[in-house]
Amino acid sequence: MEKTKKIWMDGKFVNWDDANVHILTHTLHYGLGVFEGIRCYRCDDGRSAVFRLKEHTDRLFESAHIMLIEIPFTRDAINKAILETLKINDMKEGYIRPIVFLGDGSMGILPKNNPVRVAIAAWPWGVYLGEEALKNGIRIKVSTYARHHVNSMMTKAKVTGHYVNSILAKREAIADGYDEALLLDTEGYVSEGSGENIFIVKNGLLKTTPLTSNLKGITRDSVMRIAKDKGLEVKEERFTRDELYIADEAFFTGTAAELTPIREADRRTIGQGKPGPVTKTIQETFFNIVKGKEKKYEGWLAYV
Repeated sequence: MEKTKKIWMDGKFVNWDDANVHILTHTLHYGLGVFEGIRCYRCDDGRSAVFRLKEHTDRLFESAHIMLIEIPFTRDAINKAILETLKINDMKEGYIRPIVFLGDGSMGILPKNNPVRVAIAAWPWGVYLGEEALKNGIRIKVSTYARHHVNSMMTKAKVTGHYVNSILAKREAIADGYDEALLLDTEGYVSEGSGENIFIVKNGLLKTTPLTSNLKGITRDSVMRIAKDKGLEVKEERFTRDELYIADEAFFTGTAAELTPIREADRRTIGQGKPGPVTKTIQETFFNIVKGKEKKYEGWLAYV
């Protein structure tokens, strides 16, 4: 990771190397914290813009609400702090990580008077799964680990501790020679990747998993709106792993993954084994939007 100069912590900027927490920070021990992943893009006109900033901040506050954490800043203050973090670090594009966590105080499972702390870091980060992945697609493996049951974890919240499940799945997939994992829900239906939502295309129909065990992705929502604007039929509907195997096309979406085609799943070639026409047209439009080239979607961009 490439360091930047400053990190915003609890309302003020500190040097990157000084952005530290106590070893007894509650979230470090028990995983109760919420966070977001946000991207800033350099647009074709030379300006920089954060993609769907408001929606990301709203989801951060919704995650905190679900987990009974009261963020000690307003949404507007967090939006402003995110933009200021980019400015103070002279960043034209990159990745932004707001995190809300419980500080040191009482120990044990029950947090009592532990302070709610907020930090925002930003750093340069290229293509999550690699340029080759965006161009030619990736190979994925259905994980032996199931996604959280809706009554075991609060699946609508982006919680730090939830991602141990993703780490296990990702490690397994990489160790087995794949690029990414696909997790099923506890009933055996496709849920999502380790950090991405999934779409499949069959006979011109674009389908994605409903919001049961998986997170409400902001890139997912963007893709659905782009597809509908192009006149494509879009369904939120459960599907099985073998329906993925016989799909014409498939792709992952996410802030980090952006729109990454899937060319193979469990040693089965998906479609023609390369990004298909629906995937490519949505991917092209998505990247045009984040670069400020689609005026219709300019409301999705918060210029720095």
